[in-house]
Amino acid sequence: MRTEEQISDYINSQPGPKRTDMQELHLRIHQLVPGKLWFLDGKDDKGKTVSNPNIGYGSHHIRYADGSSKEFYNIGLSANTTGISVYILGIADKTYLNKTYGKEIGKAAVTGYCIKFKKLKDINMDILQAAIRYGAAQANTTAR
Repeated sequence: MRTEEQISDYINSQPGPKRTDMQELHLRIHQLVPGKLWFLDGKDDKGKTVSNPNIGYGSHHIRYADGSSKEFYNIGLSANTTGISVYILGIADKTYLNKTYGKEIGKAAVTGYCIKFKKLKDINMDILQAAIRYGAAQANTTAR
């Protein structure tokens, strides 16, 4: 199955209001971060569920201390049991998101790389988009 079909199936599997929010976020994020799309089903090599499924946008290279690197998405979107999570990966300063966007984003929990909220209407979309644009600009900077 193609990535776009997996993403569509995943979004369509969400309950009504969350599906609508996920669809809107997917379209907006993909406009902000055009290019490679990813879909991770949340299962490990043995088929065991280890995380929620994730939609990924763009790419960056995670560089490890041993000099090796791995390509991975730099913006992610995932439904969770209480709402929606937007992942902004590749930012070296793990306090940046909260310091910069935490007070203005609305009803959301902001950690080092995740903005988690119940409903799209609970947050300031302009602030979320600013955080996503910042994260996308950080692609390919040294992380971890």
